[in-house]
Amino acid sequence: MSPSLTAVAMSGGVDSSVAASLLASAGRPLVGFSMKLVDRLAGEEERYGRCCSPDDFADARRVADRLGFPHFVLDMEDDFRERVLAPFARDYAAGRTPSPCVRCNSHVKFDALLARARAVGAGRVATGHYAVLARDPRSGRTLLRAAADREKDQSYFLFDLSEAQRAQAEFPLGGLTKDQVRANAREAGLPTAEKPESMDLCFVSEGESYRDVLARAGEISGGGPGEIVDGEGRVLARHPGIERFTVGQRRGLGISGPDPLYVVALDAPARRVVVGEEKALYREKCRVERVRWIPFDRPMGPVAASVRIRSGHAGAPATIDDHGDGTASIRFAEAQRAIAPGQAAVFYDGDLVLGGGWIAG
Repeated sequence: MSPSLTAVAMSGGVDSSVAASLLASAGRPLVGFSMKLVDRLAGEEERYGRCCSPDDFADARRVADRLGFPHFVLDMEDDFRERVLAPFARDYAAGRTPSPCVRCNSHVKFDALLARARAVGAGRVATGHYAVLARDPRSGRTLLRAAADREKDQSYFLFDLSEAQRAQAEFPLGGLTKDQVRANAREAGLPTAEKPESMDLCFVSEGESYRDVLARAGEISGGGPGEIVDGEGRVLARHPGIERFTVGQRRGLGISGPDPLYVVALDAPARRVVVGEEKALYREKCRVERVRWIPFDRPMGPVAASVRIRSGHAGAPATIDDHGDGTASIRFAEAQRAIAPGQAAVFYDGDLVLGGGWIAG
């Protein structure tokens, strides 16, 4: 296997196109791969999710043709269903709020895709993620840092990559702003230069929700209807399934009252949705599991860090106590709103990602 050949994951968007262009301009031998993760929706011939449409694959191929390297479309629906969609559904059914993009990166793009890339002789996978990788000369580890463009930074979604995965990954856009990426695409004459960004979950199409995707894929596995109760256990209403709710949710409860009510907890075994006033959403502590540290195997003592409890969270000062068994406790300096089990909690020291884990309670 020649490590000089790099596989580029190409969604057909401007970011992955520019990532390929930068590598091609540096004289790097490339092969392009687009991943078909979800087929057309519900038998509707012209309706697709925000990824995987024939137009997206055609755009990726036009970019590859312009830059002079081969391009292939890989059918990875089975991988995506098994490693992302099914766990996504199980989390919602268990009263957790999942982070499918983190799982997709760890288990599909930098695992299943890398395995396919090796089959054609590629030793690395490059993507259009906004993040920075750098080798630590002292430890030899591959460190992960936030991107230069903090508005586009995607390091949160990459914390769970293993050392081996980080060592074989490349993020050419890490030092660029989105405006610079667009300018680069125009200068290179790429057909995706003005293509709009895809937002939200890539496998959900316009006009539908994640519940529609899970139902269509046969992955809804909730325990059926149950009760909506207040903090004292008083029954306020009924609900059709716990998988329809997440901590912090306000809309869709079907309850009216003098003060707004929010989902403050989910009791999956009892199929109960617990609601309360907004102040009940704030917590000072949480526990995380499946913890991954990046600059070291595990810390020697408590770690002071800024912790992000969801992708849109700015981060809050906290102290992390690692228990040595794959779990850790997080104590925030100030109570945080809507800490949702199932979401990723990612630890930062400035722009350096120290690691992260999955909120368990």
